[in-house]
Amino acid sequence: MKKCVFFDRDGIVNRSPGPGYVERWDDFVLQLEFVEVLRAIRERGYEAVVVSNQGGVGKGIMTREAVDGIHGNLRRVLSEEHGLKLLDILYCPHNNDGCACRKPQPGMLLEAADRHGLDLPSSWMVGDQERDVEAGRRAGCRTILVSGEAAESRADRRVKDLRELKTLLESIL
Repeated sequence: MKKCVFFDRDGIVNRSPGPGYVERWDDFVLQLEFVEVLRAIRERGYEAVVVSNQGGVGKGIMTREAVDGIHGNLRRVLSEEHGLKLLDILYCPHNNDGCACRKPQPGMLLEAADRHGLDLPSSWMVGDQERDVEAGRRAGCRTILVSGEAAESRADRRVKDLRELKTLLESIL
């Protein structure tokens, strides 16, 4: 079974849009620090999967095709410009907390594990919100919260930014 680092999208992979949604590729700002984090985990033999709540689809603000286009462009940029790949990108298009895939539920992580033979207890979930931490915990992963805020967290580890995340992952993976 493979080890994996799961990443939340908005706020980790790309700059968070704040309130609202990244509705098109032109609004997607890849964080270069994430590229370096991805390189570090791939060099250590870990797979990378992005898991993201995209409730704007369920609200009719954007389409699945728009989200799929953004993710296709992300894969292309990572591959062509940085020589890196993601094992998968999964997202929850629903606009309610009643589904099994919307974080903090672990559905996307469990689906990725089943689909790709991932060892969840040897894997990590990285996010910038407590719901990301909770999804990782419920899936049986270890967790890292990326946040400069002083609020309490159930995360196994905590870093203030992506630079600290890279340093941490280089030391623990």
